[in-house]
Amino acid sequence: MNGDVLVRLRQSLPTLRPAEARIAKVVLDDPSGVVGATITELAARAGTSQATVVRFCRAVGYAGYPEFRIDLAQATSRHALELERSGIAEGEINETDTATDVVSKIAFHEARTIEETARMLDLDALERAAAAVAAATRIDVYGVSSSGLTAQDLAQKLSRIGLVCSAPVDSHGQLTSAALLEPGCVAIAVSHTGRTVEANQALTLARDVGATTIAVTNFPGSPLADVADVVLTTTARETQFRSGAMSSRIAQLAVVDFLFVRVAQQRYDATTAALKATYAAVQAHRLAPRVR
Repeated sequence: MNGDVLVRLRQSLPTLRPAEARIAKVVLDDPSGVVGATITELAARAGTSQATVVRFCRAVGYAGYPEFRIDLAQATSRHALELERSGIAEGEINETDTATDVVSKIAFHEARTIEETARMLDLDALERAAAAVAAATRIDVYGVSSSGLTAQDLAQKLSRIGLVCSAPVDSHGQLTSAALLEPGCVAIAVSHTGRTVEANQALTLARDVGATTIAVTNFPGSPLADVADVVLTTTARETQFRSGAMSSRIAQLAVVDFLFVRVAQQRYDATTAALKATYAAVQAHRLAPRVR
């Protein structure tokens, strides 16, 4: 099975039944320990039954526990090798870490987040999204809080190459903008959880008026994904000191860069001309280099 089992577990958590979610959390909290556990031992640790463990394995895409445990062993071995290669003993940040430790661990996690997102991204979905954006008569990008910063970044990039694109910053602006879309337009909503009310409302309205809808989210089973024609999935992981505002942002920015470059390629001549024109337009606002 393609992809990292631990990534899929994190993405599946919101859609699992309560007993299955308990099993997933046991696995995510101690993947190395679960690798050596029998199905009976895992069921006991999660306070559930062996039959529920089997249902859990099937819910996350495996025929049974043996197949799941093989993939888990491979994932934990790969993670241990990555930690060793990065020169850090363990990935979590704690209160005794030095500045060197913090920098090393954050660099490790952010590089790993980008690599996992790229590895697990649906490239067919990326191509469909890029084709829709490149041909759009108008593009709206929605997001709030840290996801709003990602929305602003994408809107700035697309506007820079001559596309009509906006990223309204408040919920009323998002809704009124979405209400004026029509077939041939594209609406993109960014939300780590896929459960942000404002992003869901704006994207739903955009879909209702006929626009093509795209979601950028960490959870493919989320409500936001349900109202999107195309879903681009990130693989960010939140920890105690790395909240969603950190881990999700780096993954989202990677995905919108993938999307932007594919759009730019499809409009190569127009993109080249627009970048030259916009570069020239701001040169008067740059200070001359200091002569030493």
